Amino acid sequence: MKAAVYYEYGPPELIHLKEIPKPVPKDDEVLVRIHATTVNRTDCALLRAHPFIMRFFTGLTKPSNPILGTDFAGVVEEVGRSVTAFRVGDQVFGLNDQGMGSQAEYMVCGNFKFISHMPKSASFRQAAASAEGAHYAINFINKVKLEKDQRAFVHGASGAIGSAMVQFLKYHGLHVTATCSHKNMGLVASLGVDHIIDYEKEDFRAIGETFDYVFDAVGKSTFGACKILLKPTGTYISSELGPKNQNPLLALVTPLTGGKQVKFPFPYDIKESLSLIKKMMEEGKFEPLIDREYSLADIAKAYAYVETGQKTGNVIINLLLK
Repeated sequence: MKAAVYYEYGPPELIHLKEIPKPVPKDDEVLVRIHATTVNRTDCALLRAHPFIMRFFTGLTKPSNPILGTDFAGVVEEVGRSVTAFRVGDQVFGLNDQGMGSQAEYMVCGNFKFISHMPKSASFRQAAASAEGAHYAINFINKVKLEKDQRAFVHGASGAIGSAMVQFLKYHGLHVTATCSHKNMGLVASLGVDHIIDYEKEDFRAIGETFDYVFDAVGKSTFGACKILLKPTGTYISSELGPKNQNPLLALVTPLTGGKQVKFPFPYDIKESLSLIKKMMEEGKFEPLIDREYSLADIAKAYAYVETGQKTGNVIINLLLK
């Protein structure tokens, strides 16, 4: 089978498309034929092993799993003799943000907390695009107690995390203000945002409003810069560690002082996220954004594009493209 592999950490040029043996599932595993996957910020971080702490999970000096990929959508082609949760022909999707080896024509999976049946009526492209960003968005909002009519601010609403977060917040009945670039204002408006700020033309910190929550979905701000946007007991959450890895530390310290605080969205319970994503897609309450798609042969180009930070929603690798 063909697979996107890397044998050392670094830039997209180190990714190669290689013929390797097709995996054989064990008794407690399934073999999945991959139809679609994405290239996302997590994939790029795994490729470069940045931040350095990632190496303790992926290999200290070189990748322990040379096949890239953290999410997928595909079809079960073979099941191990002890597997009862899935059958041959099942359409499935999933995510493992520590690496799944899914940027290949086939993969095996034995840990079923990372895999679920696809949402009904979803395409493989939509299912693959619904996993990674939405999982992180869910792990933002499950750190706080959302209530109808609360006010939320989302910085970076056109990315995979931000666009999913906006839809989840509106699902819970919140008033949402969000930032995006000028070219994406119409797209973000279609998600139901109440007030959109073009960050290219306006300093969002000077809008003169305060919010119960500030969610930085792109990790390009700081708690200090966003304090002015928070109500006296408001909460700030970022998708990144922050300058000098400050956000996890602030998440420990600020709750002790009362008032404005930081929480850090350590992601967990992928199975629960997949279940919620599936439910909301089937109810028509969530639709992932798709920017563009590449063939597996052009996957290095996809990584280079994602690393520009300019993607809108998700970048798809369509394994049915030649």
